[in-house]
Order: sequence, then structure tokens, then C-alpha cells
Amino acid sequence: MKRAISTLLAIAAIAVLPSSLAAGETVTLSDIAGRDVRVQVPVTRMILGEGRFLPSIAILDRKNPIRWVAGMMSDFKQFDPASYSQYRKRFPAIDDIPTIGRNGAESFSLETAITTRPEVAIFGLNSAHGPNARNKDILDKLDAAGIPVVIIDFRIDPLVNTPRSIALLAKLMGRENEAREFLEFYTPQINLVRDRLAGVTSRPTVFMESRVGLRDSCCEAIGRHMMGRFIEWAGGTNLVGEKIPGTHGMVSLEYLLVNQPDFYIGTAIGSATKPDAAAKRIVLGASADETLARGSLAKATNRLGIAQLSAIQSGRAYSIWHHFYNTPMNVVAVQAMAKWLHPEKFRDLSPRQTLETYFNRFQPFPVDGVYWIGLEPGRPQ
Repeated sequence: MKRAISTLLAIAAIAVLPSSLAAGETVTLSDIAGRDVRVQVPVTRMILGEGRFLPSIAILDRKNPIRWVAGMMSDFKQFDPASYSQYRKRFPAIDDIPTIGRNGAESFSLETAITTRPEVAIFGLNSAHGPNARNKDILDKLDAAGIPVVIIDFRIDPLVNTPRSIALLAKLMGRENEAREFLEFYTPQINLVRDRLAGVTSRPTVFMESRVGLRDSCCEAIGRHMMGRFIEWAGGTNLVGEKIPGTHGMVSLEYLLVNQPDFYIGTAIGSATKPDAAAKRIVLGASADETLARGSLAKATNRLGIAQLSAIQSGRAYSIWHHFYNTPMNVVAVQAMAKWLHPEKFRDLSPRQTLETYFNRFQPFPVDGVYWIGLEPGRPQ
């Protein structure tokens, strides 16, 4: 199964990366939702159904990614303020980009979106933070206004759909060479994990607690989609994968104590730039240092009940940046998790080096921050 999916990565990406397009050429694209969309390319103005798509735009234009964005939802600034601050420091004009909604399709302003005069709208396949492929009314109204909508995906089946999504963006922007360069980096890094895990039958169970500290009750868990896919690709078994078939859901503490996972991984939504708001959250990502990150993980895993999990007590407890689920950086998360779950297979692998390469080659600035952490310093990092 993994080999078949991995093959799709290369085939799907190549299929949507033709030779350079002539200015003003109208093409029909097959997007991630399977919709045929006619659009004139290359575009120069787009609206983003999720602001956190901006770093993916930057993969294709590191010098000035914001010049492509006519308007975007405010989730980037709201949910990942530390990364947004990095972009603001490098590109102050990011604050001048019109906001077309706050969070979720219900907040999307069709009127504002149309007044930004976009040539195309970029929406997520099943986004929870903006319009998505299921919002037919919004799609129809944009179409009636002459604004085609292209659906991409880094969330539902991220490791399969990342190459296709980057290729779609590249085709819209006329940046096929940049997409090829990125995919020549991305695909071997994913395949490295797949190949080393070939034939591995022992797959430890993993409980991934989602958005630790967002609520007091226990526990929001990652299901089969989104970062649940990372667990599978990293050689683990999602403890609640069959229990939660979607992206996330709730499980009881009693369930966890009876069905003890081999590993605990908490996703971090805390921001180093907003310490007060992050008091109960694990802090990772831009500007976070190791002391802050490990201290916040230690606090989160010291909660009553969670602290009694054998994975916590034995030091098999980790945290990973939550926003990995919505970016092509996902390859780094898979490598980090594979090293935790199968340290003997990945002793020589440095996910940090992969992360640094990603930033140095495909982002407007070098990496600054810790994006995953273990509870015990001596464990594989």
C-alpha cells in the first residue's frame, strides 16, 4: 500500500507539470476534489481560503510570496502568530492584504473577496478554517462572478496530496521549475522513510493528543486523517484510528488508561510570541527554544491521568508542531516521528537537517525555532 501511494506522488506531480505556459493561456485543471476548472494562467492575483497556504506559495516564490495574494482568511495570524510574525518582519506589507474572513466558511465574506479582484480562489479540500470543496453555494457564486476555484489539500491526505497541490499552484503561477525543484527534494525524503520501513511488522501504538491545552477536558485525539496519516507513514499504529475515522474526535481518559499506548505525542498550538495565551499549551514552532518547548511538554504531561500513562512514565512522550498538518513541511514531521518509533532504523537520519534544508532552499528565511521535542533529552530527537 505504501509503495503504491508513494508511486502516486511522483506520477500525480508529473502529470500536472507541463512545459512553461504561454501568457494568457486558458487551461483546464483537475483539482484535488476531482473538479475540472478552467482558468487563465499564469495568474497574478489569488485569494486564499486559508492564510496558512502562504508558506506553500513561498515555496514557489521566496523573494516575494505576498505579491500573489489579493486577499486571505485570517487563520495564519490567529492560529500561528509566531510564523506570521516572521513573515511580517520579512514582508511588512503582509498586514495590508485584505482579510476575506476570520475562521470557517461562515465567516467568509463573498463581497470582500470579489472586491479584491482575484483571478482565482485557492480553497482546501475539507478545510475547517475557511471555505472548502463542500461549500457549493460559495463556489457557485464565485464562479458566477468569473472567479474559478481550485481545491488543494495538505490536511485530509497530506502526504499523497502535497505533490499534487504544489503542482497545481505552480501551474497557476507559471512556476513549474520551482515546483520540480521542490518535489525533487520532497519525494526522496518521504521515500527514505518508506524504504527503511519496508518489511517492518512491529508497529508500536501511538496516541496523538490534538491541540493540547485548548480545552480542559481529556482528550481530543487525532483520527485517521490529517496527522493520523503521519503515524502510519512513520511506522506506527494510531491507537484510536479505527475509533475516530475522521480528522479528530474525543476519547476518554479511562479508555487511554485501559488501552495504554506505546507512545504519546501531543500536538503543540502554543506560540512563543504569546506566552500568556500558551500557558496550558505545548509551545513549538517559530521562535520557540528547547527549554521553553520541553518545559511546556513536561507541564502538559503532568496532568492528572495523563501522567499515569506508561508512555509518559517511561519517557516515550513527545510533542510535535500542530501546523505541520497544513504545510509541505509535513515530510519533516514524518521523519521525526519515524525516528522516535524506530530509532534503530533511523539512527543516522537528522530530521533537523531536513528542516533546515527546507527553510534554506524553499522559504524566505532560515529556520528559527524548535518544531518537535521529547520529554527526556536522551531520547532520539
